[in-house]
Amino acid sequence: MGYTLNFAVIWANLDKLLSGLALGLGLALGAVAMGTVIGLIGGFASVGPSKLGRRIAGAYVTVIRNLPILVIVLLAYFALPEYGIRLDKVQSFVASLAIYAGAYLTEVFRAGLVSVPKGVVEAGRAIGLTRFQISLYVVMPIMLRNALPALGSTFISLFKDTSIAAAIAIPELTFQARKINVESFRVVETWIVASGLYIATCLVIAAGLRSLERRFPKF
Repeated sequence: MGYTLNFAVIWANLDKLLSGLALGLGLALGAVAMGTVIGLIGGFASVGPSKLGRRIAGAYVTVIRNLPILVIVLLAYFALPEYGIRLDKVQSFVASLAIYAGAYLTEVFRAGLVSVPKGVVEAGRAIGLTRFQISLYVVMPIMLRNALPALGSTFISLFKDTSIAAAIAIPELTFQARKINVESFRVVETWIVASGLYIATCLVIAAGLRSLERRFPKF
């Protein structure tokens, strides 16, 4: 027998899919905010004068980038409570995603820092700025602008990675789609609509980031 498409059940549960989509965006925003802080610390450490700092940053990037994100999520949610560190599902997932993002953003910001012209730094020293002031007011704005495309790509990737949250029963888009699928047996329709929501959201994010890049010309 042929399969006949019927989207009625999907439209009836569209509010659940949209709430899951909103939750996924919130998870990604929280993770990229925390990951940006981690990445900035790691990026400055990786090009800093401290040999120990460079080694720690390098080890962090190497370990995290070679671990599947699902393994990190499961370790945070199931293993940490064994050592007295108890986080709820959302907290553990956002922390896991932030640690994962931080490793990639460390490399993004390291490349951004290396790309800052030395003459700009020298100009800052010439007008009497301290090392901290040069980093904050001179280097960081240029570095962030240069790293903006990669930062945007990381955010889109993190948003798609929020689908992994379904593994620990966080009701984001994939979890909601799977629930509707199990309850209605409308396999094709459920995943067509869920895929469309992911694609549409990523396209909107990408368009917004391109507009932001045009507002801030590359140095």
